[in-house]
Amino acid sequence: MKPEDAYDIIVVGAGPAGSTAAMYAAEKDLSVLLVEKKKDIGVPLQCGGFLPHYPILQELVPNAELPVTLEEIPSSCIHATASYQRFIAPNGVSKGFDVDADAIDRRRFDKHLAKEAGKAGAHILVGTNVTEIDGTKLFMDGAFGEFEVEGKVIIGADGPNSIVAKANNMLRDDDPMGTGIAFEYELSGVDVDKDAVEMYFGKDYVPGGYAWIISQGDDTANIGVGIREALFEQHLCARDYLERFMYKHPIASEKLSGASITSVVAGLVPVGGAPKVTANHNTLLAGDAAGHIIATNGGGISTAMVGGKLAGETAAEFLAGKCQLQDYEKQWRQQMGLEIKTAVYVRKLMDKLMLSDRLMSTAIKMITPEQMKAIQCGQLPEPVRKTLLKLNVGLS
Repeated sequence: MKPEDAYDIIVVGAGPAGSTAAMYAAEKDLSVLLVEKKKDIGVPLQCGGFLPHYPILQELVPNAELPVTLEEIPSSCIHATASYQRFIAPNGVSKGFDVDADAIDRRRFDKHLAKEAGKAGAHILVGTNVTEIDGTKLFMDGAFGEFEVEGKVIIGADGPNSIVAKANNMLRDDDPMGTGIAFEYELSGVDVDKDAVEMYFGKDYVPGGYAWIISQGDDTANIGVGIREALFEQHLCARDYLERFMYKHPIASEKLSGASITSVVAGLVPVGGAPKVTANHNTLLAGDAAGHIIATNGGGISTAMVGGKLAGETAAEFLAGKCQLQDYEKQWRQQMGLEIKTAVYVRKLMDKLMLSDRLMSTAIKMITPEQMKAIQCGQLPEPVRKTLLKLNVGLS
């Protein structure tokens, strides 16, 4: 495909945020270009794909207007459905709560969202890197050649290392604890709880983070570790921790015994919150580029799509003369800013605790299932805050 020389809106990144932004903008009869560096949208995979059902998402961000594409996920995009979320403490004690959620096939789901953007009228350009940005002019190079394309509005949905954010000086604070690594395997030949999502804690396996097992139906599963490089032991990498979890964890290793690795998944997770600025006079950021993620669980599909929806709508209203682009900043922070900010605060309270198996086991013992669910939703009940502060004092 050869793009036009100019578009009303150019969206960089065809993940959940970018495709959602492109769809909502294109529905307003604007010319929209959706640019994706991957030659095959959704491949390689960079996310475990845990997505709660629509009513749970409404609890997660109660002030947000969720995109219509979250209301009904095509069955072809769903690996399996879970009804329980279980936390396994370092001492092996478990506790959990009921939750209705799907293990999403992100390859198919991302393609589905891009197709919806295309149906709405967006032009899609895959296999193309944005190499330079000069104002609203984008220089691109990729599978279809080299191009210079001008846009009236640019939406950066191009991930944690966003070139759009960098070009507009909208970077997140330099914080080594604010960026996590998600390193995952897709497995076959496992015997795991098909109805539960499991999260494991322990400094020997995931210092300052957690590991997970998510059934993908039948004898398949996604397992992974979410961890910060600043906490790695010397000479170890994320793969080493996942291997240790898979083969040596006293509980997980039995469930994963005899498994075959069918895919390796890796990606960065921005758990340090949003940049101070995500909008200027011609550019908006959405999704991981804008820190639209709940730091307590690393989940960002739904919040990314909320950000994408608002970005697409705001860009369209701006071009119609109905608002300023900077209004986007206020809108997304009103709809989900509190949950994102609170989750970062909770994550910081938990960071030290997760380096002590004794205190982490104590925290899981003291926090009720209902409070656990609230934390997962980026909320901080007062009893939990007091408990975490007290345990942190014990560390010092």
